[in-house]
Amino acid sequence: MNEQDRVQEVKQRLGSYWQANIRIITILLIIWFAVAYIPPLFINQLNQIVIAGFPLGYYMGSQGSLIVFVVEIFFYAWYMNKLDEEYGLVGLKR
Repeated sequence: MNEQDRVQEVKQRLGSYWQANIRIITILLIIWFAVAYIPPLFINQLNQIVIAGFPLGYYMGSQGSLIVFVVEIFFYAWYMNKLDEEYGLVGLKR
């Protein structure tokens, strides 16, 4: 395999890696958008349900969305570590 072929192979692998990265970012942003912007549209219905003296809309806004966001961050870190291993990018120095 000559140098040109190796360069082309590396470019293909990096392109695949970047596409996988963009795909997971897009999915996580859609989840973020849904959690942040859809529940307020149904706030009156959610507030009909009361848990421990507080309306469900309060829980969704004050804690539920934050929990989802933190879970997304940890999931993204785990997924990217897995993706790095899959593409052989673990342990590379800059």
